[in-house]
Amino acid sequence: MTTNPQFAAILVNYNAGPELERALRSIADEMGSGSWQGVVIDNASVDGSAARVNQFVPDVRLIRNEANVGFARGVNQGLAATTAPYVLIMNPDCRLMAGAIAALRAVLDAQPQCAIAGPRVLNPDGSVQGSARGDPDMLTGLFGRTTLLRRVAPFLPIGRRNVVVDEAIRSGQPSVEVDWVSGACMLARREALDAVENFDERFFLYWEDADLCRRLRATGYHVRYVPGASAIHRVGQSSRTARRSAIRAFHRSAYLYYATHVAPAPLSPKRALARAILGTRCWLQLIAAWR
Repeated sequence: MTTNPQFAAILVNYNAGPELERALRSIADEMGSGSWQGVVIDNASVDGSAARVNQFVPDVRLIRNEANVGFARGVNQGLAATTAPYVLIMNPDCRLMAGAIAALRAVLDAQPQCAIAGPRVLNPDGSVQGSARGDPDMLTGLFGRTTLLRRVAPFLPIGRRNVVVDEAIRSGQPSVEVDWVSGACMLARREALDAVENFDERFFLYWEDADLCRRLRATGYHVRYVPGASAIHRVGQSSRTARRSAIRAFHRSAYLYYATHVAPAPLSPKRALARAILGTRCWLQLIAAWR
């Protein structure tokens, strides 16, 4: 690795297969001849995907975990192993489109209090994934990004608040301030991450990005969505090998987020309601996963 790079790239890998290689190639292409630090944290993959890091040495190093320690802890390992002031956090099933890094960095440079800049994340078919969102609340379960109600009635204000779509951004500005952006792909300012002690490792998988952005905003930073930067995300390439575990992790993290930020009082009746709703939703999805 070079000694004074401006960029670090951290990918937490779990059985991502050839997607990991494509992700690293897209980062290498974006960095060009510039210096950068790449770290792949492998969470005990069994598909041989970790070996794909070899072709990117010396720019990228591999850190192997003997067990799956989750996404948040994995990213924190990567942060501890790098020093660059700009940190790209990206899923191994995501790949950058040309010019993404430059567009994201330009926003961070122009906005000193911007902690994180997130690109427009696309599905492989080119449709917008909805990676910029409003703070989750009780209604997010009904009007969130993948829910039936939002697909049926995307025009409702509650749906537009939960998911900021490109059609809603008509200011002509290169970026717009949002509550949070997806951890599938984000460029972060290291000093801001240091200020909130990085990701909360209580979140094994899912919702750690919403929690991070909320804590950053509470310290005076803000988060911006940059539609001029794009990345393609093939959702679920890692979780497909452990579908039921991923479903449980999603609902545990959703409750943790809700109990931390929405209903912090231990005896709040909102907590009991959230636990009941999330428990039922988890149970129904686990049943569906067996089919």
